Amino acid sequence: MREENHSAGKELQHRTQAEAPGIKSWNSQAYTLGAISNFLSTFLTFPIYKVVFRQQIHAVAVSEALRQLWHEGPQYFYRGIYPPLLSKTLQGTLLFGTYDSLLCYLSPVGPHSLRHRWAAGLMSGVVEALALSPFERVQNVLQDGRKQARFPNTFSILKEFNSYGFWGRLSWGYYRGFLPVLVRNSLGSALYFSFKDPIQDGLAKQGLPHWVPPLVSGSVNGTITCLALYPLIVLVANMQSHIGWQRMPSLWASVKDVWDTRGRKVLLIYRGGSLVILRSSVTWGLTTAIHDFLQRKSHSRKELKD
Repeated sequence: MREENHSAGKELQHRTQAEAPGIKSWNSQAYTLGAISNFLSTFLTFPIYKVVFRQQIHAVAVSEALRQLWHEGPQYFYRGIYPPLLSKTLQGTLLFGTYDSLLCYLSPVGPHSLRHRWAAGLMSGVVEALALSPFERVQNVLQDGRKQARFPNTFSILKEFNSYGFWGRLSWGYYRGFLPVLVRNSLGSALYFSFKDPIQDGLAKQGLPHWVPPLVSGSVNGTITCLALYPLIVLVANMQSHIGWQRMPSLWASVKDVWDTRGRKVLLIYRGGSLVILRSSVTWGLTTAIHDFLQRKSHSRKELKD
């Protein structure tokens, strides 16, 4: 038990050192660790994501979503993985890296307050939305089984978007549904970073194995954040699955369409909630645990050099 408490104390010490005075506003390591952790967690949880996406688009049960994927064949099961793999890797790079840089800019001397963590998380979510919305747009079209014949690959979708005029490429193409994406990403990042470290530090003080606090903290944060913002996730998936400028409903029309197709019931909007909880728990739990593991290894190497 003394060794476990010593380990927990060292973890808190590492975080305190990261918040010490004189820390640089640019930390390239934060970007690298974010990229690696998001890449690994996305690759491991993509099958869950695809089932959830089918539920969001077709409003069907888990069994029906699985039946659709099975009927399409195993060759299509990982169809669409490259855009999310690339976008999630970039997401980790931007999310963790930008957050770290902004936090150090807002509060050069630690420890950082909830207000600073919230502001840095909110702004990092805005940057993430601006950079990654086009990837999510292509991914959502690729994963809609109704469009496999017309758009069999990423190139065919890009060709369609590039056939529009300049503003059409933005509003109808790459940045379709950007407003709900912006709200979802900024609020989600703010919530995640505001409570990730306090939960993790509290668990670390209980003498738990070093990998448990980040795993639980990431899982709890990811689950609560995803459930709170789930209606926006459904709205984005439906808005971004549309393609062709002649058939683009407005934001309000899309909201009304989602509400009507779900029988005007909040419970039906949350259809697939069990898988959302599982996906969010696993994804953010793994991401946070991997990120924490890499961060501790990096700190250990620095201590050996010193």
